[in-house]
Amino acid sequence: MTQPAHTSTAPGKRMLSEQVYAHLRDAIMRGDHPPGSPLKPHDLAQEQGVSLAVVREALVRVVGDGLADRLPNRGFAVPALDDRRWQEIAEARRTIEPVVLRMSVERGDLDWEARVRAAHHRLARTEPYGPGEGAYYSEAWSEAHRVFHRTLLEGCGNPVLLETFDRMWTASELARRFAAQQTPGRDGIEEHRRLEEAALARDADAAAGILTRHLTQTAAALTTHPAST
Repeated sequence: MTQPAHTSTAPGKRMLSEQVYAHLRDAIMRGDHPPGSPLKPHDLAQEQGVSLAVVREALVRVVGDGLADRLPNRGFAVPALDDRRWQEIAEARRTIEPVVLRMSVERGDLDWEARVRAAHHRLARTEPYGPGEGAYYSEAWSEAHRVFHRTLLEGCGNPVLLETFDRMWTASELARRFAAQQTPGRDGIEEHRRLEEAALARDADAAAGILTRHLTQTAAALTTHPAST
């Protein structure tokens, strides 16, 4: 008699955990929880009307996404702007992605060119900020941004390298949103336009250089923020 009850409640708990995870992830991405702020399980449980166990399960997943830290004896918190991991991720991206872009420029076919044009067009036509989505980039723009950068690299034809890009992109998403707040005057539209033009002109040196500078500016924004933040 106890086995059916157990199996019927487990899916419900998983569903609750999934909902809380999605809510918390979106809230962090929107900037509802500022850099360095604590994520208190008890407060989150009350806010969402769920148990502490459900919240803790969701928080562990958010930590796995790189959107929160688990601090010894201090619970959970949003990573700080000056977290060393952002510079380590940026260094990895600057080391790997320009090399992959060179390969992509050299190997990409006409279909790749068409996909790059389409991805850039979508990015250029998507508003970075949407009503009700907080101070950080909108989900629609963030996805268009990801697709553009990934499409640029897809011409390399190496799925292992593309999987590496996917992992680094996910890990750096929060840093990218932090950086945008620190450099509101940055002309990302122009940077992306130049990146597209160099890639489609088959100028591997120029494309790699533009991408390196593009990634460097994002990382630099996280080391020059005002002390008050």
